[in-house]
Amino acid sequence: MIQKCRVCGKEYDVDAIIYNCECGGLLEIKYDFESIKEKVSKESLRERELGVWRYLDYLPVKDPAKIVSLHEGGTPLYKCENLAKKLGMKELYVKNEGANPTGSFKDRGMTVGVTRANELGVEVVGCASTGNTSASLAAYSARAGKKCIVLLPGGKVALGKLAQAMFYGAKVIQINGNFDEALVMVKNLALENKLYLLNSVNPFRLEGQKTIGFEICDQLDFEVPDMVILPVGNAGNISAIWKGFKEFKETEMIDRLPKMTGIQAEGAQPIVKAIKEGLDEIVPDENPETIATAIRIGNPVNAAKALDAIKSSGGLAESVNDEEIIEAQKLLAQTEGIFVEPASASSIAGLIKLINMGLIDKDQKIVCITTGNGLKDPDAAIKASKMPTEIECDMEVLRKAIEE
Repeated sequence: MIQKCRVCGKEYDVDAIIYNCECGGLLEIKYDFESIKEKVSKESLRERELGVWRYLDYLPVKDPAKIVSLHEGGTPLYKCENLAKKLGMKELYVKNEGANPTGSFKDRGMTVGVTRANELGVEVVGCASTGNTSASLAAYSARAGKKCIVLLPGGKVALGKLAQAMFYGAKVIQINGNFDEALVMVKNLALENKLYLLNSVNPFRLEGQKTIGFEICDQLDFEVPDMVILPVGNAGNISAIWKGFKEFKETEMIDRLPKMTGIQAEGAQPIVKAIKEGLDEIVPDENPETIATAIRIGNPVNAAKALDAIKSSGGLAESVNDEEIIEAQKLLAQTEGIFVEPASASSIAGLIKLINMGLIDKDQKIVCITTGNGLKDPDAAIKASKMPTEIECDMEVLRKAIEE
């Protein structure tokens, strides 16, 4: 197990605290797959509880006694027959990551990231965040007894997420700037050894998130979906899940790979633009703006990995506007009873748009990933809803109200 630069190929010890290669390239964790194949089978995996740590053999942990866990993962994979019928689809699933302990997929990365911090003897951890990362890191650092520092873009974080970070006991600092600027600042603190950075530039974070791919295969009895559609913000998740699928194929758990399709908001879509324009690099959006706060990121740190995941898998990239996101959020709730935050609903909005564009075969098996619970952003949900009917405390008035 090593850290390896995906640009120049330089290798680093797995215990080296480093966030980028000397050449500036992003790092990935590499494994001895022959050794994993000798130890692991579908049957042996299923002897463990479904969740992130079912896949311990694929994770960069040396001492299982130092694992920091809140029983993350094991999230439901819903077969959405009502929504599929409405969209004219044969087989549609939603992998609901809002069912994780702090309400988002970030818990998968944090259980591994904070475990590595434990193994490395780090006492202070930190991140920049649009909300979910801060909530998750604050929870896991509390569980591990570590000090947590989070930087947030002032006035740009949904209240549900801000409340979590504060309540878990993190040192919360809001800056007069956007997420990208906050990330630069917290990364500077990490390079000054003031904290251990647990944004998705840290390759260990993404190792936990790749287990979404493992679980999708596991829950479909190792039948791989034709396409996986998910929201893209800082772009760590799409690349991590792609890595998970590839590692399962490398160890002969599956025999083919899905197409990875990334959805961004119209007001923050540098990856979509790069894919559509055939570029190898993104041009950052300087002033990202969307109701989907979790993906309001103009300069995603894992853009290069995301571009590779989409291109290598033969997938797609598309943007959706705020109105399409809210309509998809309502549709998912009102057809399947699944309540997600706006950013999560972008995967459903993207699915609908791609169907209307004729770019998706309705007979295929599609998995949409929803990344965060609807209660993360209650203000957005209330604004998009019809307000309750108010009446006098009178049975006749009540009967009339119901009839109306």
